[in-house]
Amino acid sequence: MRIGVLGAGQLGRMLALAGYPLGVHCVFLDRNSDAPTAGLGRLMVGGFDQPERLAELAGEVEVLTFDVENVPAAALRAAGVEPLCRPGLLALETAQDRLAEKRCFESLEIEVAPYRTVDSAADLQAALKTVGYPAVLKTRRLGYDGRGQRFIHHPEQAAAALRELGGIDLILEGFVPFEREVSLLGVRSPRGAMAFYPLSENHHAQGILRLSRSPAPNSALAETAREKVERLLVHFDYAGVLAVEFFESEGRLIANEMAPRVHNSGHWSIEGAVTSQFENHIRAILDLPLGRTDALGSSAMVNLIGEIPALGDLLAIPGLHLHTYDKAARERRKLGHATLVAPDDQSLEIPLKQLLRLTAGQR
Repeated sequence: MRIGVLGAGQLGRMLALAGYPLGVHCVFLDRNSDAPTAGLGRLMVGGFDQPERLAELAGEVEVLTFDVENVPAAALRAAGVEPLCRPGLLALETAQDRLAEKRCFESLEIEVAPYRTVDSAADLQAALKTVGYPAVLKTRRLGYDGRGQRFIHHPEQAAAALRELGGIDLILEGFVPFEREVSLLGVRSPRGAMAFYPLSENHHAQGILRLSRSPAPNSALAETAREKVERLLVHFDYAGVLAVEFFESEGRLIANEMAPRVHNSGHWSIEGAVTSQFENHIRAILDLPLGRTDALGSSAMVNLIGEIPALGDLLAIPGLHLHTYDKAARERRKLGHATLVAPDDQSLEIPLKQLLRLTAGQR
């Protein structure tokens, strides 16, 4: 069996590695000939907006899926490949636009932070009067890893934030005073079978995920998160893995954003769950039985950003599992990740402290 993957980054790389034991092979489409999946499957070089390349890819595979979510849905429709896309284009288009995403959450009674659209200086002033300070001004599209957003703590910062983000197609969100950020991954097959991974607790620096720990404590919140993600899976008639990030605030879960694909906060599942998110995504989009999502213990995943510490130092940490992405070093770039799995949280503390010391100061 062959899967077409739009994008050939580290997520596509890990999909390919999960597919090999199942006899599933990936064919990739990406603009870059030296993408991380090189050598793990055929890599077609071309743009996501080229219907002829999309049609060529679709002609070689059973289904199409996504390594990234910035694929233009119009091009997929023009190429006539929409029926092969898993997840479907409604989920893709909703996740591409923060406004559509917020409205979708609200329609399903999933709480979000207060927000207003912004397309001018007058819009921003009116929005700030409603939302208040502090607030976060964001581009509606293409923002990730802290890009495309500016905090506004007082009125004097508003004009610069608007100018730096281009002035139009923006959204202002009220800042949520949260205790922690958590995420939940759900997976659904076309026949409607569903499974959910344990809740993960996430820690960011400069807008980039640095550490995920799973299972996160508080089983009541995990059940609440599952209920919310299930609503989304059913709403979209979803196939594949869907990740949703939440802010925990005073016992409530406030939805931040979703990703219609496998997700960085679920990388721990490769070693830390019965079935990884990557294998389950493949199972789901091919309408195969889903694998169990139980945690095998307590896991911690640390992203390796900007540089990878010396191999000997990393592998000296007991029980460490290293994944590198074959990417050139660059500031703020995810070059790999390392995962630790232990029987319980207490057993995880010493090796995790060693790993965090090694990665301290990464940019």
